[in-house]
Amino acid sequence: MNRKPIKLYRALLSGHCHRVQLMLSLLGLDYETIEVDLDAGEHKQAPFLAMNAFAQVPVINDNGFVLADSNAILVYLVKQYGGQEWLPLDPQGAAHVQRWLSAAAGPVAYGLCRARLVTVFGAPYDAEEVIAHSHQYLKSMESELSHRPWLAGETVTLADIANYSYVAHVPEGNVSLQTYPNIRAWVKRLENFKRFVPMVKSNVGLVS
Repeated sequence: MNRKPIKLYRALLSGHCHRVQLMLSLLGLDYETIEVDLDAGEHKQAPFLAMNAFAQVPVINDNGFVLADSNAILVYLVKQYGGQEWLPLDPQGAAHVQRWLSAAAGPVAYGLCRARLVTVFGAPYDAEEVIAHSHQYLKSMESELSHRPWLAGETVTLADIANYSYVAHVPEGNVSLQTYPNIRAWVKRLENFKRFVPMVKSNVGLVS
């Protein structure tokens, strides 16, 4: 059966979208990106809402199978195409990965992501508050990475993919990574993967 490329509906500067694109690339899958014009409200129009009633990107269409939510998409992609190395089958390994997927949907979204939303999109969050939340998370992550090379263990997993985009780009939200050497080394390890695809940088924030 001839399979068409997986369609990825995205917004270019979205870390949620980038984590999906990164996974698609690392898995060596054929995909095409379709830009959703958030400024024009395209995500709130009927055609898009038919794919995701929550009016959020990303969304994928894998030959008729439509799925929203970046972390759900990551799980689907590795279950469908990836193998055990990205999402362990054993209960302990799977639980360790899930812990970081929950973090990506929790403190990363409400801290690091929002810090960047303030500077990149002018979102009306309290900058000092979200920056403080970001550093709180990064300190915990830095400590965890002092014991192992990857977030969930000795090998790269979905835990790392789900966290990478907003951690690597949090300097755009005026959150420096200079005091987090383990995180900076982790970022470089991911970026050294053969099929790594970078996320577009904004031209704001960018503290050192």
